[in-house]
Amino acid sequence: MELTRSKEFVNQFHFDGRNLQWEKENGEPKTRLQVDFQLIEKNQEENKTVMVTILHYMVVLNTHVISGSMTQKVEVLNRIVEEPSEFTDEDRRELALPLLDMLKRLTYEVTEIAFDAPGMKLEF
Repeated sequence: MELTRSKEFVNQFHFDGRNLQWEKENGEPKTRLQVDFQLIEKNQEENKTVMVTILHYMVVLNTHVISGSMTQKVEVLNRIVEEPSEFTDEDRRELALPLLDMLKRLTYEVTEIAFDAPGMKLEF
């Protein structure tokens, strides 16, 4: 897939302490990553599709939870995408990779500062 990407945009990034008492009564949070795609424009003349890749995340650590969302505008060149369901798993991973890398970097940097120790490395 030939892509032109805009810079990643961090919509929300939360680093919250876990409330273990509340979790006992209401259930523990679960780590989850969800990638969505919002089609913005199908340009037949230029044979490209403009869309936004959206990453919603919750990463549960021992004492904290990291959650939020990030987006990135992407132009898919030489292809008209009618529905996001057309993307293969490989396409989805390629589209989401910069956002996952940003999440890894933010998590590492924030945990390094917060814990005054080497940062937490996420593996996806």
